[in-house]
Amino acid sequence: MAQISGEDMTSKMQIRLNGEGRSFPVGTTLEGLVRALDLAPERVAIELNRAIVRRDLWGGTVVEGGAEIEIVMFVGGG
Repeated sequence: MAQISGEDMTSKMQIRLNGEGRSFPVGTTLEGLVRALDLAPERVAIELNRAIVRRDLWGGTVVEGGAEIEIVMFVGGG
């Protein structure tokens, strides 16, 4: 991943993920977050600061420190 705004990619930021405090590298995108959590992108929806983010925007959406993220997984069944 390329550096964002000259920031050191080894530095960490704090976010709230599904109500829990978590730490991720500065410059992490929503797509990178999904990969880091080892989730199947086609089976999740993401809400960033109370707004749903379309899947096609995940790669270009950089998460900022203090962000509140909710990830909902879709589960099949019957």
